[in-house]
Amino acid sequence: MTINETLTEALANLDTAASDVTLDFSAVNRIDAGALRALDALIAAASAKAVKVSLSGVNVTVYKVLKLTNTGPLTYSSPAPRSISRN
Repeated sequence: MTINETLTEALANLDTAASDVTLDFSAVNRIDAGALRALDALIAAASAKAVKVSLSGVNVTVYKVLKLTNTGPLTYSSPAPRSISRN
């Protein structure tokens, strides 16, 4: 499942969410413009429903993209953004 599909599914399930939604980004190594748009749509819909969106397992590369594009508001749950080891 791609990140876009996952975000679209999360958006579809937002009506059944409690007060917050946490997405596990530990398998996401890169994020493209389509995924950023999907994440923005999810955040906007969640905000309209007073649901907080948080991301866990975000790597440093994705974190920097999210910060540089002012995607948010987002909460990053622990652990903090992680580095990708390149072996």
